Amino acid sequence: MIETRGLTRKFPSAQGELLAVDHIDLSIAKGEVFGLLGPNGAGKTTTVRMLATLIGITSGEAWVAGLKVGERDNDIRARIGILTESPGLYEHLSVEANLRFYAKLYSLTPDEENRQIAKYLALLGLTAKRKEVAATLSKGMKQKLSLARAVLHEPEVLFLDEPTSALDPEAARLVREFIQDMRAHGRTIVLCTHNLFEADMLADRIGIIKQRLIRVDTPEGVRASLYGHKVEVDLVQCQPEIGDALRSLPFVRNVETGDSKLIVELRDPDHNNPALISRLVALGAEIRYVRPVEHSLEDAYLALIAEADRQQGQAAPAATEAVR
Repeated sequence: MIETRGLTRKFPSAQGELLAVDHIDLSIAKGEVFGLLGPNGAGKTTTVRMLATLIGITSGEAWVAGLKVGERDNDIRARIGILTESPGLYEHLSVEANLRFYAKLYSLTPDEENRQIAKYLALLGLTAKRKEVAATLSKGMKQKLSLARAVLHEPEVLFLDEPTSALDPEAARLVREFIQDMRAHGRTIVLCTHNLFEADMLADRIGIIKQRLIRVDTPEGVRASLYGHKVEVDLVQCQPEIGDALRSLPFVRNVETGDSKLIVELRDPDHNNPALISRLVALGAEIRYVRPVEHSLEDAYLALIAEADRQQGQAAPAATEAVR
């Protein structure tokens, strides 16, 4: 549904050119929720703005909904919805009037307009606010109105930039459920967020970006690539020979031992755990519990960003020398 090849964007700066997005190669499938993660200034919003045909591409190519960016931009805009970080509503118009204005821009028929407005006001909890002027809404309500506007024409692709920003927990949960419903109906969603809990919950895959793509994988795959698959086994007592015996098993990568705990790295915990437990019982171990060792997506994200910073720092002297 979305494909990029060497997607690059540079902006003029006092030093010559600022490289905002550096040769992004990416493929996002129909019906996928793809989380785009990165620190401020990493290129997330710039990438979305290029794909949404809001700014031009410096070099490279991109396709959205099967249409090439830069050649069929008007057709692309008709097939996408976008929620920007700043809502950009018509503040002097009511909630309903804002939506009717955009319904006409999207060429909805009068029946479609009425049906879609009623549908999304209800789904996003805005029905009671439909006659209120947008300027009087809270920031969270404006965010929900902007989301309703983005999906009013049932777009194939949805770009969401910080969709739960400024929302209270109840409203944020409603928006997350709304995103899950959009995915269930086959929408392709690109989710830019700093909320790593949200990305872990919603995204089928994530891309970590800092001008270039550092890693693309499932949230679980990102964690596993850094930390492996480990389980913690709590024993009544951990004898040294137990660790030695486990290390000889073909599916065990590593074993860390303590007074009453084992940390065992496995090739595939879902399939290896029964054999591991059977072996421990055969060794006479008294098991209190077995549980996975979990690392947060935040841990993995910060580790990858730190590594990218180190690599950029090492490359900077060489780049400076080349400029001289």
